[in-house]
Amino acid sequence: MKKKINCIILDDEPFAVKLIADYASKVPQLNVLYADSDVYKAIEVLNRETVDLIFLDIQMPQLTGIELMQLFNQKHNFIIISAYAEYALDAFQFHVVDFLLKPVTFNRFYQSVEKYFRWQETFQPAEDTDNSLFVKADRKHYKIATDDILYIEGLKDYIRIHTTEEKIMVLETMKDILEKLPPKLFVRIHRSYIIPLNKIRVIEGNQIQMVDGTFLPIGETYRKLVGEWTTR
Repeated sequence: MKKKINCIILDDEPFAVKLIADYASKVPQLNVLYADSDVYKAIEVLNRETVDLIFLDIQMPQLTGIELMQLFNQKHNFIIISAYAEYALDAFQFHVVDFLLKPVTFNRFYQSVEKYFRWQETFQPAEDTDNSLFVKADRKHYKIATDDILYIEGLKDYIRIHTTEEKIMVLETMKDILEKLPPKLFVRIHRSYIIPLNKIRVIEGNQIQMVDGTFLPIGETYRKLVGEWTTR
């Protein structure tokens, strides 16, 4: 049985809000916490409640849908509902499950919700189930075994995950990716590098040599932590 999911509906067109809310009422698993056009009231709900899914229009008078996704990208999933197909490319850089073009039929709405449920079943947080990490890159979801990670490199707005098989570029921050990794297995050694402890070959001076031969620098603020490893 599918669990209940909390959602909000945000659109600047009252008719669109009423239509999607009516569609949502026909799906027993959906629990609508907010359905209206006030972006700031929606943000209050997002900050106060646990929201799983957001049905979102792109063109909003206060904050655009893109700006809202930038604020809440790491915490929420979105189904975009828009009259403009050209927004699709920009939208899919975020956690977008589906993109619905107006006018939306109930059948298309329901397909989108089912897609969300399938996505949840397939891409649930990996640390709760096995030693894997799920990341989104190039509109695809990659399952990476944490044991295959050699190190993670920070590159401004992106990270590059170096594995035994490939290198994957992900739109993610170092802080957020570190929170998704097993804390006892991965540590940050530099503002630009996260490493798995079991892939260290040698610690020498201000450098760490990984098992693949790569030398990585130890940042000034992380030297004390490295010292603690060596005395364990």
